[in-house]
Amino acid sequence: MSKLKIFVSIFVLLSVIALTQSLYVVSETQRAVLLRFGEIVRFDVPPGLHFKLPIINTVRKFDARILTLDADPQRYLTSEKKALIVDSFVKWRIKEVSKFFTTTGGDEERLKRLLAQRVDTGLRNEFGVRTVKEVVSGERDELMTKLASHLDSIAQEELGVEVIDLRVKKIDLPSQVSDSVYNRMRTERERLARELRAQGNEVAAVIRARADKSKTVILADAYREAEETKGDGDAVATATYASAYSKDPEFYDFTRSLKAYQATFESKSDILLIDPDSDFFKYLDKSKPN
Repeated sequence: MSKLKIFVSIFVLLSVIALTQSLYVVSETQRAVLLRFGEIVRFDVPPGLHFKLPIINTVRKFDARILTLDADPQRYLTSEKKALIVDSFVKWRIKEVSKFFTTTGGDEERLKRLLAQRVDTGLRNEFGVRTVKEVVSGERDELMTKLASHLDSIAQEELGVEVIDLRVKKIDLPSQVSDSVYNRMRTERERLARELRAQGNEVAAVIRARADKSKTVILADAYREAEETKGDGDAVATATYASAYSKDPEFYDFTRSLKAYQATFESKSDILLIDPDSDFFKYLDKSKPN
């Protein structure tokens, strides 16, 4: 291969390398700044294909999508001096890339730390002038909207980022406080349960007393009706006996004596000592042969 061909090949190769080092692409989801020896020479490079001087110029690209800062749970005091553990998150994105780069040096982690500090300060100030009830009630949405708007203006002015949303995921009591609250709630529930059981026992006792009273009255009425029925039956029987006796007194005495004999001599082992001249043997004597 001749020296000319080698030279041309090297030139073409260097040209290709220089060209690839000179072109760069910024996508729709990115924001970029063009630097010359570390100094910004072009702010907020738009999406598309661009040219830069190799070695002299460098490009820094950043994610322009909405990102989430999930802050660590923090302890705040309310206006009642009651501690709450608050877990929150922030939705943010880069709005002014030059200010973002100047403030943070393009370090996203540094930006998150600075933003978390401002969120912490805002929440601490807002919680400090509100009661626990106001914090956990419907006013919380209003509080978050107000705080997000305030934080957005500060973040844009100081950090070059836009705060889209600020939300509280969870509010808890500190463990020692929550244990005390739960114990107090459990004690209150147990006291209420005892009261309800006592009221139930009292109502049950009243119901049982009424039932016993009703039972006594019903049994007394039934006994009275039974005695009246029995008395009516005895009266009818007496009247029947009297009628039968008046028609044939001799036969009536005879049947009564038979019943008496049957009742007296029901068992073979029974022994009865009676005077032979007693009326009890009147019909037995008549049964003897002449």
